[in-house]
Amino acid sequence: MRFKDPQKEKQKSNLSRSALRRQRDREHRYQTILRAAEALISTDGYHSASIEQIADKAEVSVGTVYFYFKNKEDLLVQLLDEIGYQLRSILGREFRKEDSSMAGIRNAGRVFFEEFCRLHPGRVAIIFRESVGQGVRVEEHRKQIFHKLIGDVRKALTRIGEAQDIEYQSRLSAEVMAVSIMGTSERIAYHYLIWQNRPHDLETIGPDVIDFIVGGINNLCQNNSREGNEP
Repeated sequence: MRFKDPQKEKQKSNLSRSALRRQRDREHRYQTILRAAEALISTDGYHSASIEQIADKAEVSVGTVYFYFKNKEDLLVQLLDEIGYQLRSILGREFRKEDSSMAGIRNAGRVFFEEFCRLHPGRVAIIFRESVGQGVRVEEHRKQIFHKLIGDVRKALTRIGEAQDIEYQSRLSAEVMAVSIMGTSERIAYHYLIWQNRPHDLETIGPDVIDFIVGGINNLCQNNSREGNEP
């Protein structure tokens, strides 16, 4: 799935037709290299996938890869940023749809398992496995992505609390729940997709995980509203 950058789209509108063609060509080569790297890193592993293999799969020269990317680490960082943006976009879409209700949490969990994990197992492997322990720069990008995801979930929980007149157990409850939700989702995805290779079970696993998460949210509510009392 590809997401358009509004700033880049605005810049394109100010270019001549020939400049637009050159920019499209550059974007196409950039994306071709990135997709080749994604395929190889997710299946063969970060250390096994070489720049030469990536260039061969993308049908470009090694020099062309280095024209767009400084090194293999830079490729991984770009992939991480793209995956993180995609994940935040699909989860945020569900949070916004439900207007600060617990249904947004349920729907975000559903699309995480059914839309992200099931349709993009390679991206699951990259963000949860191949990006771990790959150097300071990669780890910093990975940390930023998860900080943003946790922040998104925390804000959604805070809005739910305010809209549904829910009082959480402590001032840190929303943050604790957000960290727990992301940690649980990551571990479930890793266990069933990477360790056990059971993507066919995600439709069954997802609802169980979501019920577990919602039950945990309810347990940290002092004054439960009609949404907070949801079984």
